[in-house]
Amino acid sequence: MRSHLRTIVVLALAAGLIALFLHNVDLWRAIGTIGHARPAWLALSLATMFVNLAIRALRWQYLLEPLGKTSFRNAFRATAVGFAASSLLPVRAGEVIRPYFLARHERLSATGAFATIILERLLDMVTVLVLLASFVFVFGRELSAARPGVFAAVKWAGATAGAVALGALLVLFVLAGDPARLGRTLTRLEEVVPSALAGLIARVAEKFATGLGAIRRPGRLLVALAWSFPLWLTIALGIWAVAVAFQFAMPFTGSFLLIALLVIGVAVPTPGAIGGFHEAFRVGATVFYGAPDAAAVGAAIVLHLFSIGPSLLLGLFFAAQVGLNLSGMRRLADQAEAPTAAAGREGATPARGAPAAGARRASLRAPQRQRAGTGPREP
Repeated sequence: MRSHLRTIVVLALAAGLIALFLHNVDLWRAIGTIGHARPAWLALSLATMFVNLAIRALRWQYLLEPLGKTSFRNAFRATAVGFAASSLLPVRAGEVIRPYFLARHERLSATGAFATIILERLLDMVTVLVLLASFVFVFGRELSAARPGVFAAVKWAGATAGAVALGALLVLFVLAGDPARLGRTLTRLEEVVPSALAGLIARVAEKFATGLGAIRRPGRLLVALAWSFPLWLTIALGIWAVAVAFQFAMPFTGSFLLIALLVIGVAVPTPGAIGGFHEAFRVGATVFYGAPDAAAVGAAIVLHLFSIGPSLLLGLFFAAQVGLNLSGMRRLADQAEAPTAAAGREGATPARGAPAAGARRASLRAPQRQRAGTGPREP
């Protein structure tokens, strides 16, 4: 019941954002601007989406090293499947599916791998804020003089987000300091909760802290942060290429500001960031760079398709290879969010290539139907 209510709320939110996005816009004119966009620049933007997916996998592979060696192939596949799930399911379900999908193919703790996802998001936030600061204080001075009120709000929001990111990194650093000690400390919860539950919480917390291995060594954390800059500069290139394709008067560094706005837009928990992504881009293009509404709407639609298209197609392909369809992704996300399911997976780490028992039940039903002659149900 709670799941259905959440779905209804998310869909209503997406519908409201789309209505806001298309309010007072000539849709046929917007479609016409897509037809007149420069194809070479659109092709460049699309190519950057594949590149940033590969860089994400490489960075994740590096963050996972304290847990154990992983292959780029499996890290890339899990990354694509996770992003595909986030494009189709609400509340960014791919963030929890991704580490559990990887744990089925590598000798890793799923909880530890999930900790690296949180670390990734903090690294992303720090990188985006650095790019935004470079725009606000170096590259965007002319725009700042033209719109001082708006720029003051951008500076305040950036400073607040920066403080939150640094605070979160400090908390993770403390947690990662001594995973075994953290586990022993939480075991004392048996004084107030059942001993079995206290032991479960302690084991999960210890594995989570172990997954933060990269943060225990500043040099390793700096390398991971260094990986984040080519990732986000590639994303910036993709955004700028679409702006050029639609003939917006926006410099490359202007994409740093749009990235910050898009990060806010995609934080809205709709499937594939539908609505939030579109409205954030439209506002940035029209308010800061004077783009016509119709062109901004057309560009937002194209950029969103490019942003989710490659990972969606690749993710569905990789998921189908192991018999995982959309229903299986939803079940896997539900099980990954449940503490008891997490405990079951953590109790017996699967061997390389062998799914855990819970994952087998959740995602291998499709191949069983195929052997029975019915074939897997397509998402």
